[in-house]
Amino acid sequence: MPALFVKQLTVIDFSYYCATRGLVGESWLVDVILDGQLNEEGMVFDFGQVKKTIKQTIDDFVDHKLLVPGTHPAINIAAEHGRMNVTLSTENRGKIICDAPSSAIITIDASEISPSTITPVIEQHLKQVLPDNVENITLKLYPEIINGSFYHYSHGLKKHKGCCQRIAHGHRSAINIYRNGEPDPLLEADYANQFRDIYIGTKEDITGEFIDNDMAYFKFAYTAQQGYFELVISQPHCYLIDSDSTVELIAQHIANTIKTAYPNDKITVNAFEGFKKGAIAEL
Repeated sequence: MPALFVKQLTVIDFSYYCATRGLVGESWLVDVILDGQLNEEGMVFDFGQVKKTIKQTIDDFVDHKLLVPGTHPAINIAAEHGRMNVTLSTENRGKIICDAPSSAIITIDASEISPSTITPVIEQHLKQVLPDNVENITLKLYPEIINGSFYHYSHGLKKHKGCCQRIAHGHRSAINIYRNGEPDPLLEADYANQFRDIYIGTKEDITGEFIDNDMAYFKFAYTAQQGYFELVISQPHCYLIDSDSTVELIAQHIANTIKTAYPNDKITVNAFEGFKKGAIAEL
């Protein structure tokens, strides 16, 4: 049977609930294979339409969302009036509660979020938009191979006009730090450790602080173009900054912090946001 493929058709950037790690930012590359009969043009599916239709459908379905494993016993889900409230209760990270428009959260009929549980869900969703001659679609979801330091972080950008405004989406990101033009792997490893499975929160978005069962929490909340967003998460798993958490401002924050420790050195920070994109800050 004829088939066509597209490598790295898209990248999905999202966050998910994990019973051991808490709120995890992630980035997965997506490869696609389409099997079927040739149409009147001698094609299984036009490559232009693959990039337009399939990529857009995947992005709309899972990109920049919070993915929740709906059958895990530590998860509680409430939905009404176009909103969802999802709570994860963990032993070492306390509770994580996200309340947001339903468009910002997707629940998966599984006990964990992984490529093996997400892939068939997306494949089934895509079958609705494929032409009749396409008989099967196969996806491969996988993280980028990063030869160096990287971290998983989640955030939300209240001023963003697109889906980055969602309060709990994230990325798996590499970081490159240079002192006087030379790589500094120790500094890279230090920031990768600080940002591992972290929520990067903007201080002005904190609307409350409280203690529950000896665990200190922050409550972040804001109203953006898509609606009202709220996140409750334990303080030890937050990294607070004075500005919004765009990748440009994250890179600048890291560079400023390093410059304080090394005032006489030229500092360059390449902070990635997911796959093959990011920001540069130099001091």
